[in-house]
Amino acid sequence: MNNRLPPAWSKHIKPGPAPKAKVPIAKPLASPQKGNAQSRAQADDALLKQAYAFQQAKRLDEAQDRCLRVLERTPNHPLALYILGTIYLGYDDERALRYFARAVGEEPKNPYYHLSLGEAYVKVSEYSPAIMHMQYALELQPGLIEALCALGRTYTAFDKPDMALPLFEKALKINRDHPKVRAGLASALSGLGRMDEAAVYLKQAIERRIGVPAAYNDLVQTRNFTEEPEELQSILRELGNPKLGAEGAQQLHHAAGKVLNDLKRYDEAFDQFNKAKQASGQRFDIDLYRRWIDSMIETFTPDFLAARAGYGNPSEAPVFVVGMPRSGTTLTEQICASHPDVHGAGELSKLRRVANAIGLRTSSAGDLSQPITSITEDLSRTLAEEHLSYLRERAPAALRVVDKTPHNFELIGLIGLLFPNARIIHCRRDAIDNCVSCFVLNFSEAHSYNTDLKTLGLYYREYDRLMRHWNEVFPGLIFENRYETLVDDQEAQSRRLIDYLGLPWDDACLRFFDRDGSVNTPSRWQVRQPIYRSSVKRWKNYENEIQPLIQSLGDLAEI
Repeated sequence: MNNRLPPAWSKHIKPGPAPKAKVPIAKPLASPQKGNAQSRAQADDALLKQAYAFQQAKRLDEAQDRCLRVLERTPNHPLALYILGTIYLGYDDERALRYFARAVGEEPKNPYYHLSLGEAYVKVSEYSPAIMHMQYALELQPGLIEALCALGRTYTAFDKPDMALPLFEKALKINRDHPKVRAGLASALSGLGRMDEAAVYLKQAIERRIGVPAAYNDLVQTRNFTEEPEELQSILRELGNPKLGAEGAQQLHHAAGKVLNDLKRYDEAFDQFNKAKQASGQRFDIDLYRRWIDSMIETFTPDFLAARAGYGNPSEAPVFVVGMPRSGTTLTEQICASHPDVHGAGELSKLRRVANAIGLRTSSAGDLSQPITSITEDLSRTLAEEHLSYLRERAPAALRVVDKTPHNFELIGLIGLLFPNARIIHCRRDAIDNCVSCFVLNFSEAHSYNTDLKTLGLYYREYDRLMRHWNEVFPGLIFENRYETLVDDQEAQSRRLIDYLGLPWDDACLRFFDRDGSVNTPSRWQVRQPIYRSSVKRWKNYENEIQPLIQSLGDLAEI
């Protein structure tokens, strides 16, 4: 078999749900006689075709099984490694990274392998090696449109959307109907605040019937609606398409809900948001998560941390902005990053990768003391220095580098071990407002706690419980940035923020919305505006519809 990945496969092999469990390596069927290379190659070829078919049918355990059979017979078969990488990409990115790296090592001139390795690096926020492999894929095959789009998306995510634009423009000349081209152009333009231009490309995609649900969902985010746009009826008509899949329905319901909410037609809007959640089909195990929070609290005690005083690196460069999504984390980062000595790095996955590597995965609710005690003083210093190198790559001269990954609230204990002098800004917002703002957005499957109101409220209670614990074991370390305080008196609270960072005040922090640079967040339209108060007590617009949320929040609901 020619191991260069056929173009048709590169377009269609997509990550799916991770296999339920590791599949044992089965004995090969009709194993060829030893030394018969041609027969072995033919058998490998047949198994990989089966693996591809199973992967397309999302029968991923069987796809994995076929690839492992090939690897038992032909160790390091590059295409088997590649298909295994596609199975895990998006679900176990570290494993996908290893498979793609092995495929590249076996066949270094295959552009598709370099492209996929680059995409795996993006998943873990390692942008420099991602860019290197994507650029090399383009050296090997200059007109590879998938690589042009992937590199463009990577530059956009790496806060360099200006470098993405020419790549998408070149891709547009090669194939005007490729599903990722106009969406990528629109994303880069939105990141630069050029919303009107982004809307033009999204409308073109809709006219040409290219990725219609996603295009509508992105289009309605480019502006605020004060009167009904013609797009609303178009979106509702699209929802009647019998060929519409679950993902498309979810995107269109969210798009319709966003427009109706802007128009203050709240009952209709909430109906659309509910339908979007139903279409997602996602579920969240709140009991498992509660046990994980229990274990974190039991592990990170004052005595445990006192015994590890002196661990990590004393650098003051790292700043972590944490909290629930939609609590003001992006706004907080933008205010801080407007200071000339601060770099806003966006949402980084580096800390989560370290946590996963040592066994702090939220999917496991077992005893967490063993993985944490595996961090020796020397290892803590090594991990901290690797993290600092990762930050310096993004902003070599910055005195402070902000990671605004909201869910790092789960990992404040790990932050304390690695960076005892790090600044931690906790963004807190009215609990009901915060949860409603989450519910009306189209979050990824990683936020599956957000798919029904009761579970969302219970999740918020666990977040609140853990944050109260961190404040007890790290007294005085965490700065609480209350959203309502910030919008009520922007200057006073902004001055407190900058003072907490240990920096002199700069008036640029009052005009964060004029700041150059990209914004990669669901709130990117709002972040381009001055601070406004319309989101305070927004939940009252939906008071009748959100009673399950209010009940599950209990005493945290400020009615």
